Order: sequence, then structure tokens, then C-alpha cells
Amino acid sequence: QVQLVESGGGLVQAGGSLRLSCEASGSIFSINDMGWYRQAPGKERELVASITSGGSANFADSAKGRFTISRDNAKNTVYLQMNSLKPEDTARYYCNAAVATSRSPYWFREVWGQGTLVTVSS
Repeated sequence: QVQLVESGGGLVQAGGSLRLSCEASGSIFSINDMGWYRQAPGKERELVASITSGGSANFADSAKGRFTISRDNAKNTVYLQMNSLKPEDTARYYCNAAVATSRSPYWFREVWGQGTLVTVSS
């Protein structure tokens, strides 16, 4: 069984910064893409940023220029550095990863974390 645990959310003023972390644990054989999604009240979940195992990143237009994504493959951890935060960034942020377990090393399944709440005040 694989778990993703997010941390780093909280309350911040507009213009401030937060760094989210997500660590994967369990019987992990390998991890392919990892990413961050967010869901604001009354809205659908949307991609914020993703990163391949090789380090290639992809960003939503709303995140470009303000957010960076990185990962430490040795620690099975992905990070989201969020700068110049805006009230519209307020949402629950979810970590996502494509994980192959030791039991099924060639089958990647999608795993989600429980989310961490980010609130940006104006």
C-alpha cells in the first residue's frame, strides 16, 4: 500500500509564499509523474503543476511565473513553492503520483493524498 502525505499548507497574506511538500511512502518500486492539484469550494479539481521523474515540469497558466515544482527522487518527495500568492489561490491542494509497487513493479497506478489547505487573505 502506498500513501501520499502533504504538508506545508496554512494561512498567508496576499503576496506571501508557501512551500508544500508531499512524501510518498509504502512498498514503492518506482514513481513516474508527480503533481499538485487544487480544488476551491464549488469548483472542480484542477492541475496546478506536474513533474516527470526526469524533472520536466508542466504548469497551469495560473501558476506560471509564480510557482515552481521540484522533486527529490531519493526521498520520494515532491515540492511546490508558491510565491506571490493571491486570494484566488485559496484551495485544498492535493498531491498526485503515478506509483508502481514492489508487488506490481510494471503497473503504475494513480495515488492521491488527503490534501492540505491553503488560504490566502487579501
